[in-house]
Amino acid sequence: MPPNILKSSLEYASFSIIFQIFCRCVTFVLNAFVVRHVGQAILGVINVRLLLLESMILFLSREPFVKACLTNTAEHNWAQVVNLLWLTVPICAVMSFLFGYIWLFMLSTEEALPSYYTFAVWAVGLSCIIELSSLVIQLAANAFLFVKLKIILDTIMIVIRTMTFVPLIVYHPENALFAFGVAQLVAAIFYTISHYAYFHYYIEKLNKCSQKRRMSLKDSNDEYIIKEFPFHAVKDFLPGQLENNDSYLDRKLTILTWSFFRQGILKQILTEGERLIMTIMPVLTFTEQGVYEIVNNMGSLAARFIFRPIEDSGYFYFTQMVKRDKAISDQNPVKIQESVNVLTHLCSIVTSIGLIVLIFGQFYSSMLLELYGGSKLTSPLPVFLLRAHCLAVLLLGINGVTECYTNATADSATINKSNVIMIFESIAFLGASYLFATWFGPVGFIFGNCMNMILRIIYSMMFINRRHQDTIYRPLRGLVPKPMFSTCLLVAAFVTSLSHSYFFPDEKVRHLLIGIIMFMIVLISWTYENYELIKLATSKWYEKRDKQKKSD
Repeated sequence: MPPNILKSSLEYASFSIIFQIFCRCVTFVLNAFVVRHVGQAILGVINVRLLLLESMILFLSREPFVKACLTNTAEHNWAQVVNLLWLTVPICAVMSFLFGYIWLFMLSTEEALPSYYTFAVWAVGLSCIIELSSLVIQLAANAFLFVKLKIILDTIMIVIRTMTFVPLIVYHPENALFAFGVAQLVAAIFYTISHYAYFHYYIEKLNKCSQKRRMSLKDSNDEYIIKEFPFHAVKDFLPGQLENNDSYLDRKLTILTWSFFRQGILKQILTEGERLIMTIMPVLTFTEQGVYEIVNNMGSLAARFIFRPIEDSGYFYFTQMVKRDKAISDQNPVKIQESVNVLTHLCSIVTSIGLIVLIFGQFYSSMLLELYGGSKLTSPLPVFLLRAHCLAVLLLGINGVTECYTNATADSATINKSNVIMIFESIAFLGASYLFATWFGPVGFIFGNCMNMILRIIYSMMFINRRHQDTIYRPLRGLVPKPMFSTCLLVAAFVTSLSHSYFFPDEKVRHLLIGIIMFMIVLISWTYENYELIKLATSKWYEKRDKQKKSD
């Protein structure tokens, strides 16, 4: 079981990285398209106000249930889990109405709102309700390692949303928010129907092929069987399918969900703090918000398409390997040794990526912005904003890994205690972001976010050290970069700084070539010092490929 979970987690992370790269590319092109056809103000409304609305509804309605129900799935009473997950639909409906009313009637603005703003707000709320009506199937797909299914459906949904949005903009650019609302609804309907349709086909296939109804990892190109698939018909995904007079809900999962829900409110404030401040206290105009979002999306590329998939797959892996309610010394030593090795390697990898982004981003931000947006984005503010993002990327990577382990292995009592700390973190973050934004403009939001990340990292590191204090394991040593890699980074910083001073902007090609050479030197030094890790990953890949050939 553990090797299967590890392989599937790694496979999910790999596919997710590819998917996130695809999404970022689509977002880049779409943002440029929107700016050219309808302007930066509309982009600010869509990317700040409307996407914040969607994030608030989905996160608070879905995230606590998903985190709780992914814990130790092998021991679930799935009928009770189904009943618990269906509570998300009425909760989402209440959230949609509440936040929709706030977004329409209680948010102040000094600018006139674009046409079809009301329609777009209600369309976002309705699309969230539609999407959560298939949450049971989405979680079952995650729990039973349908790795490719999620990535394929997510990719198709992005394509459908884009292909619906773009033609409406081309023919009626003045109705951009109407196009956005229609695209949200069409994508949500597809996403829900496709999940039910796939599992109807899959269950029918199981019923024909095997009376035992066991699930093989065919979707992840593996032949061994991990567990019996508990759903025998599509109606089993609906609530109320209880046997043996079981209680309607699993009490332990319900308590854990409530803990995650209370924590989720604070975490959402920390995650979306800058958008909340922009929306509730309009310190920036819609146009300034649009420019901020363009640079913000560019600056957070690594966090979105590398760190987030690592965090998601890491969370699932650690929940299956480490028991929440037992001390590390009382658990299976083989599982603990493997989980500590994985955590150490993840810390090392995200720290290395973050340091590379931080060093090279300082002296190549101007070139990247000019390539993307032309002279409009080469003024001092966008460049400074992207350079500040490079520091945030390093902190986001470290926080993502340490916090995912904390959330995956902490018991309900520990999670509840952390809520108190997160209250103070939220207050400090919002206060600092508002003050920094007032003093420094859009860059202040990055400074506030960096402070937020530092506080969260400190708390997670304290938890991890306390969790392993009576053992020989020290997984946080992976956060310390190795000597040769650190030296090469310092040399690269010095050389690229000189190159930027002497060759940019008059000799961009030469400046770029110097950066490529220094990057290769840094990459070679990292490869040399992490040879054993690369060798292990390569052997796993070859082992998997050989199994695929045998199965074919």
